[in-house]
Amino acid sequence: MKYFSKNQIENLPRIYRLNLINSSTGYKSANLIGTKSKNGNTNLAIFSSVTHLGSDPALISITLRPKTVSRHTYENMIETKVFTVNHIPEHYIADAHHTSAKYPKNFSEFDQTNLKPEYKKKFYPPYVKGSPVQLGCKFINEYYIKENDCSIIVASINDLFVEKEIIKEDGWLQLDKGKVVAVNGLDGYALPKLKKRLEYARPKKNHK
Repeated sequence: MKYFSKNQIENLPRIYRLNLINSSTGYKSANLIGTKSKNGNTNLAIFSSVTHLGSDPALISITLRPKTVSRHTYENMIETKVFTVNHIPEHYIADAHHTSAKYPKNFSEFDQTNLKPEYKKKFYPPYVKGSPVQLGCKFINEYYIKENDCSIIVASINDLFVEKEIIKEDGWLQLDKGKVVAVNGLDGYALPKLKKRLEYARPKKNHK
């Protein structure tokens, strides 16, 4: 195996270090976050930092990078307190990745891609039409991380839309049936395939 010490990592070329560290923690969820400003400008951005925080209450978190440059998604979240999280199916990969391009705030990524906005239940920001899993979320809190100047957003899941064919009797979502992709590093996209679902693990009776 190739070894990297902390000192070596810190002295790597910037892009090499970005790719190495971002992919070293494993596959991450790939989601499109939809927001809309109070002026009605829509924004769509791909994120790989959406994380489950709990099911009762239903909470998620999103890690946001330092706000040293304009962050339209963050600005809209803080302004309106609502946003959507949309899973990315395989055929949306190219357009979803393109939402990471740095457009001016008055440009909507919906207009720059083939992705289409969708409005449901009078929720203010747009969902992504055709996404097999869609979450309507409400901002709850923000926590500053002093070690790297990032922030963690905590939000509640207020609305949840799921394609019927991927939801099982016990509520489990078989995401590969929706061809939901995951992110490998910053720009690699993978299509996971379910191998096996196991029962709840309990200690062996003869464990020592």
